[in-house]
Amino acid sequence: MSNRLTIGSWLVLLVVSVALPAWAQSDPSGVPWDGLTPQEQAVLKPFAESWNQLEPGKQERLRRGAARWSTMNPEERREAREKFQRWRNLPPEQRERIRQRFQRFRQMPAEEREAVQRARQRFRDLPPEQRQELRERWRNMSPEERRQFRRERGLSPQVKPDHQRPRDGRRPHRPRP
Repeated sequence: MSNRLTIGSWLVLLVVSVALPAWAQSDPSGVPWDGLTPQEQAVLKPFAESWNQLEPGKQERLRRGAARWSTMNPEERREAREKFQRWRNLPPEQRERIRQRFQRFRQMPAEEREAVQRARQRFRDLPPEQRQELRERWRNMSPEERRQFRRERGLSPQVKPDHQRPRDGRRPHRPRP
């Protein structure tokens, strides 16, 4: 049980820090460990000793992740554990690339994010064989062919290639029409 709790807690951390959007901090001073509910303390147990030293924003993200974890059914938790294990098995360089891509996604204008989400959902709705075929086709495309592919489908219409973005990862300001 302790091992499952630890895996679950680390999964909460991953989901909160990588997959979920940042939330506004409601209490700028943070919440002491004793101020957490017993349910939050159970899920966040691996952080008990260092909780009071965590930044308030991190505390809030962890609390929201714990709340989300608490609402998952056993199947969702199993899937989340599997995803977390796959994440942990990735090389650090690949995890960093994924974090950077997620950060760029969060910085996109809302309409671009929505277009990407719709395209991703359409992809996920395809039969596995067709998804695999598209993955192979994508791998064989040159960078220019990939840009053209995105443009033709209304994805990231004016996104510059990574090497043309500012070094800090922000998107350049584009005036709206």
